[in-house]
Amino acid sequence: MTNIPATGSQDLITSARIALACLDLTSLNDADTEADMARLCQRAQTAFGPVAAVCVWPRLAAFARAQLPVHIGVAAVANFPHGNADVAAAVRDTVQIVQAGAQEVDVVLPYQALMAGDDTTVTQLLTAVRQACPGLVLKVILETGELQTPKLIQRASQLALDAGADFLKTSTGKTPVNATPEAAQVMLACIAAHPHAKHHAGFKASGGIKTAQDALMYEALTAHYLGAAALTAKRFRIGASSLLGDIEAVLGGQTDDSPTLPGGY
Repeated sequence: MTNIPATGSQDLITSARIALACLDLTSLNDADTEADMARLCQRAQTAFGPVAAVCVWPRLAAFARAQLPVHIGVAAVANFPHGNADVAAAVRDTVQIVQAGAQEVDVVLPYQALMAGDDTTVTQLLTAVRQACPGLVLKVILETGELQTPKLIQRASQLALDAGADFLKTSTGKTPVNATPEAAQVMLACIAAHPHAKHHAGFKASGGIKTAQDALMYEALTAHYLGAAALTAKRFRIGASSLLGDIEAVLGGQTDDSPTLPGGY
């Protein structure tokens, strides 16, 4: 594993600024309502600057888009969180997201099919989703905590990049094991080595990232594999619901005692 250098308070402030600008502020609770989305979208516009995007259910994407200024993106999830192999269902989710006016699709790779050795189904689903959302940012969720082994994570990364993924994303945030540095390194190495994607594809860490210190680790790994210039929202994202409070605490020079958003991220 790549060694992450010790950091001081100034490094943490820099990290918090990067994390804020690259944050996908997420709410994916089954019972989410328009009122919840209104609060999420208000939260996305902080005193320290905006987040990169909000990430929501397809049914709430149009409402979120209407609540936000144009410089904050809307991402919505497809094939989520189950990662089933039903291509038609994944495409229906994607079409709904496109029609809602969202800018980004976060689709779950059919990881059970991959674990069963069925690469063909994985490629068919991801290719169909890519074709259904031309011009939108496509993030492919590998569900690395379920894949577990570096070999499977590497294979998932390769298939996703070959199918046209703009980002590789670690997790749904709905499984016992979410983002880990070990999985991140495999994914980032695959991006860096890919003949077509290495200059433009990005990495998204999601699930269990709650502090600016957590974010700093993934920023350092991304800079190591993709270069420091990759630490912008075009190539680096963090998916989280509760990270924002700690970012604001760091940037504001105070301890965060405020409530955080629920939602498994």
